[in-house]
Amino acid sequence: MQRLLLPCLLLAATAALAHEFWLQPTRFAVAAGSRVHLGRWVGADFQGTRWTGLSARLEQLTHFEPGTAAPADLTAAARAADTLSTTVALRQPGVHLLALQTNDAFITLPATEFEAYLKEEGLSDASWLRQKRKQQEQPGREAYRRCAKTLLLAGPAAALTADTTYRRRAGHPLEIIPEQNPYALAPGASLTVRVLADGRPAAAQAVQVWLRPLGGQPPKHFTLHTNQNGRALFQLQYPAEVLLATVRMVALPKHPQADWQSTWASLTFGAPGR
Repeated sequence: MQRLLLPCLLLAATAALAHEFWLQPTRFAVAAGSRVHLGRWVGADFQGTRWTGLSARLEQLTHFEPGTAAPADLTAAARAADTLSTTVALRQPGVHLLALQTNDAFITLPATEFEAYLKEEGLSDASWLRQKRKQQEQPGREAYRRCAKTLLLAGPAAALTADTTYRRRAGHPLEIIPEQNPYALAPGASLTVRVLADGRPAAAQAVQVWLRPLGGQPPKHFTLHTNQNGRALFQLQYPAEVLLATVRMVALPKHPQADWQSTWASLTFGAPGR
């Protein structure tokens, strides 16, 4: 019985940890001038629970508006109360980019659970380095942070111009950048995304993709891997909301609370052509 119970416990532990973090607006496409609440969610398959992190966890919240050179820093307003406030006004017509980054939180896992977690998330580099350093039997002390972006459309898709707000860099330590405007693509078109880690292309980086069809069917999930330039290509097969997510973990030397730094990044947007 114990032999059967242990794998089940490990599976439950990794399932509890293996959560994406994403921004889910009340609507991805709204009239210009609307105010939109950005829900913060933790889970997978476009399902999960609301992230209840207090405002002290917020590192930065920025709003890139169409036709503006510099983003608006919404951090102070979002932190004004203990409960984080992420309702924004989309005054200008076009595509708006909202980018949220948290500071570090810390967790320590027993060695077996940490190794199972690394395997579950495909973090083979960290697992290999632990083996090389003969640390497989040591607990995993991890600092983790989250970087989430979302693209919203204000006004009709037909009014889209050559504005490139959708591909602006937020400056996150890990971020996913679309190279075409998702709202200007027709269903069935392909989209190229680029993953940057500390501002540089992340090669061989796994990117999780969830497509949630507008017709109410279950989300479809698949995994991409970036090329040497940090790019990956996939097809927007049908009208759907899209969640892209990726994670990296690196050694964190001489830190009093953690030996590893993980960074979780995501990008969400609504159905193309809407």
